[in-house]
Amino acid sequence: MDKLFYDGSCRLCRREINWLASKLLPQLELVDISAAHFTGFAGVSKSAMMQRIHLWHQDHFITGFDATLHYWHLAGHHWLVAFLRLAPCYWLATKAYSYWAAKRSKCGRDNCAI
Repeated sequence: MDKLFYDGSCRLCRREINWLASKLLPQLELVDISAAHFTGFAGVSKSAMMQRIHLWHQDHFITGFDATLHYWHLAGHHWLVAFLRLAPCYWLATKAYSYWAAKRSKCGRDNCAI
């Protein structure tokens, strides 16, 4: 089964996953990487996974904004994914995600001013 690795200590991340969970659970296993027992998966460390979202699909990882697009598509947001895959939108959204991910990594547990 495919797996979505998310940071449950991030309030925004947790809110999004809780909102989409009912649509994702039949297709993805949701793995909270903030759990104390989680150390990594398939050769990728917890630390690396905390830097950007990871989705294990079949036999490889999809990361960052592409992972987000993948699970939004699975959740039924096809029109939004199609729009965000348009070249100018994709470029801007990828840059915005990278900026957000860099800022988010500096946040403490449930404490972030992003």
